[in-house]
Amino acid sequence: MNIGTKIAAAPDTIKREDELYKKVTLHLLPLLMLCYIVSYLDRVNVDFAKLQMQDDLGISNTMYGLGAGLFFVGYFFFEVPSNLILYKVGARKWIARIMISWGIV
Repeated sequence: MNIGTKIAAAPDTIKREDELYKKVTLHLLPLLMLCYIVSYLDRVNVDFAKLQMQDDLGISNTMYGLGAGLFFVGYFFFEVPSNLILYKVGARKWIARIMISWGIV
């Protein structure tokens, strides 16, 4: 194979790569947007919950901050084992389990 043949094949390869990127983008982008919207709603929901909890339970900003901090500490310590399980089980099953669990909670 000479250099002229390799150069002629390059535009075809680039075209196939562009088509592949377009196909992957069209399949992943809706899912990523949905995950972003759910994440945003979850963060906003925490603020609404804070307003309700402070009035109903009579907790101060300090107590709320402590509770939110403890939630973060629990998340921090469970993240590593979760990622190890994700590696053994597979991303599809593990992320589905996480989403179903959070939906139940």
